[in-house]
Amino acid sequence: MMTLHGSSTPFCDGVTRRGFLKAGFLGLGGLTLSDLLRIRAAAGTTGISGRSVIYIELAGGPSHFETYDPKPNAPQEYRGPFGVAKTNIPGIWFSELMKEQAAVMDKLAVIRSIHHDSSSHDTSSHLTQTGYYKTSRKGGANTFPSVGAFTAKLKGPNTPGIPPYVAIGNKMRNGGAAFVGKAFGPFETGGNPNDKVFNVRNLDLAAGLNVARLEDRRGLETTLDEAHRLVDNAGAAEAVDQFQQQAFELLLGDRARRAFDISQEPAANRDRYGRSTVGQSLLLARRMVEAGSAFVTLRVSSWDDHTKIKDRMESKGPDYDRGVAALVSDLHERGLDRNVLVVAMGEFGRTPRINRGAGRDHWGKVMSVLLAGGGLNVGQVIGASTPKGEEPADAPYRPEHVLAMVYRHLGIDPSITIPDHSGRPRYLLEERKLISELI
Repeated sequence: MMTLHGSSTPFCDGVTRRGFLKAGFLGLGGLTLSDLLRIRAAAGTTGISGRSVIYIELAGGPSHFETYDPKPNAPQEYRGPFGVAKTNIPGIWFSELMKEQAAVMDKLAVIRSIHHDSSSHDTSSHLTQTGYYKTSRKGGANTFPSVGAFTAKLKGPNTPGIPPYVAIGNKMRNGGAAFVGKAFGPFETGGNPNDKVFNVRNLDLAAGLNVARLEDRRGLETTLDEAHRLVDNAGAAEAVDQFQQQAFELLLGDRARRAFDISQEPAANRDRYGRSTVGQSLLLARRMVEAGSAFVTLRVSSWDDHTKIKDRMESKGPDYDRGVAALVSDLHERGLDRNVLVVAMGEFGRTPRINRGAGRDHWGKVMSVLLAGGGLNVGQVIGASTPKGEEPADAPYRPEHVLAMVYRHLGIDPSITIPDHSGRPRYLLEERKLISELI
């Protein structure tokens, strides 16, 4: 059995998330990799071939003031410690820490008027990753499948032999599969793509199991399967070989292994993204959608800036800024900008007024979301917050509307229903309004 363990990420609510994936027995009741592939095939595919999404979870909730919605004319206690950066679109300004993204604003769309009614990390991240507020205990498993899980179930990969839903590092806080089943959860890479030696342990064989032994196991399965067919008058063994072959291809084939091998990327391009965890994770995400994954996520953590926001933003802001600007430019240069949609979204914004700890607290009333690619109308800011960044002042939208744009891009109808554990049909999204300015 191959097991992947990830690192924990603490938040102010005291909850940690530790991702894990077992390839070999992946789910309840000993679900095997062959079973996983069989279920996906039975579900069929409804999505548009070649379309994919890179979803960047800004875990902790970034400040809109210190990223995409600065307020240079507000009083000091609202505008915060930073100045502004002029973008390459006249009249649009970002925080000075987002200067490299400012230089590619013509390839971006920023929605400054996203809002919802929660200021809880777990509840809010569940909303932004599934379209529904969480109803279970804090820190518990998803109560509704994530958009990535639905993509894996309803669309599948763009290329055979590549996982459809990939989490660089560990899965999003609420990136699970809930009632669609663990078979459609993310393939988690674990590790840090910025390490000198980065291995995706999900593709490594367990100690003592080499290729020859695995091939022997395949031969044994074939022998047993042939014996089973002698008494299988009902045809229950039909097409088993096909799914077993796909399972072995994922484990032994070169396609996924090459895609995950970031060391094959030219050094100059690795430098362009930045030799940081976020930079190299974004580069690996690009490699995965290019190889055929339909939905790739990565967590950019540490945005829970209750204290010393100036120091904390100076520490993480430049790496994030550089990596996103490089990703967007790289996708354009490779001709992937129409097929790949990039979304960068946290669970909420931060309070308008700087607090006594020189930081900002949770604020669901307004936040900024960045999108790029996907054939959308970019080079624009959509909506606005009030002069002190307190709430939407124009074109209010919700996180569900961002997810509606994601499903639209993937060719998945969010009005279809999937039965939950009780058999109740559930819409992929109940709030399905599109962001008209992007179309």
